[in-house]
Amino acid sequence: MASEEKTSPKKTAPRKGTAAAKTPATASTAAKKASAKTPAATKKAPAASRKVKAKAAPAAKSAAVAKVLPLREEATNIVSKIKATAREAAATGKEKTVSTLDDVTAMVEDIARAIDEKAGPQYGSYAHRAAGAISGLSETLKTKQLDEMLEDARDFVKRRPAVAIGTAAAIGFALTRLFRADTDEQGDA
Repeated sequence: MASEEKTSPKKTAPRKGTAAAKTPATASTAAKKASAKTPAATKKAPAASRKVKAKAAPAAKSAAVAKVLPLREEATNIVSKIKATAREAAATGKEKTVSTLDDVTAMVEDIARAIDEKAGPQYGSYAHRAAGAISGLSETLKTKQLDEMLEDARDFVKRRPAVAIGTAAAIGFALTRLFRADTDEQGDA
């Protein structure tokens, strides 16, 4: 008899008030009604929280601005100190470069005189021209201000970036070798 109840297509009407009283159609209708209520409730909650956020936003912004202003001032002070230090280092570097170029000019002149004596003046003239070029560079560095030199360097880089990159690489290589040789000499002493 139990097997007949399971296979029979006959439906019995459930009693009112029980969970089984709802048919699949009414259950989905109830779910739709519940879901229809949920978005409305969530729409109201964000609107209320937006009002709270809108009131708190000016206070939060002013607190953030209050924190940012000292940081901005501190950053500006640090940048100005870095610029001043860089200018001092550039001025010192300029003086050392001019001094080194003067020394190199003197050495090339000595070499040019030696070449004049041993090989003849036609060969020494190349060394004299090289000494003149180095001396001219030294004089240019002496007379120009740092800002003028920086502007000239910017213009040169804009006109010939490949040459500027190659020159920077060569100078970096030469400076690395000089510093390495200097630290080796100090380490041996």
